[in-house]
Amino acid sequence: MKDAILHDAIQRDITTARRVALLEILWNERYLTRSQLIARVELRLGKNCFGVSAWEDTFYRDMRFVKQAFEAAGYQLLYSRNKQQPGYYLEGQPTLRSEIKQVVKGSAAEVDQRQIDIYRKLSFAERFRQGCSISDTARKVVAYRIRKENPRLSLAEANRMAVQRAYNQ
Repeated sequence: MKDAILHDAIQRDITTARRVALLEILWNERYLTRSQLIARVELRLGKNCFGVSAWEDTFYRDMRFVKQAFEAAGYQLLYSRNKQQPGYYLEGQPTLRSEIKQVVKGSAAEVDQRQIDIYRKLSFAERFRQGCSISDTARKVVAYRIRKENPRLSLAEANRMAVQRAYNQ
């Protein structure tokens, strides 16, 4: 029942959608800076989902809520200012959830050394764009399959469900 209510709230309210996205991202990944978090949320919800003029205030209000939500669940969200590993993280939690580590480990075993050599020649911006593109394509494939199973769903709803499936597993 709670999931149904939350699902409805996400569809109706961009603030709820942003906060849920932040919670899910931070549950799965660590050491993400403000700009990295905003980029990930915007990939899910659309550009300027934090607003255009007061986006910094919006982000910090959302992060205060996210921090309180994690505290209510017994976790402490902190920010590392370490130059080698800056960003938000959950105290006592690994950099990546074990499930995600296993997926990465399995994928790495399939990589050809020539692919690695080509990838190393790319700039940071090119690598980042490529990573976002891969994630976006995977989400689109899952959303397409969801819509095939449920043709009455809107594209936005299918995309949201695809993201939800990816982060709830």
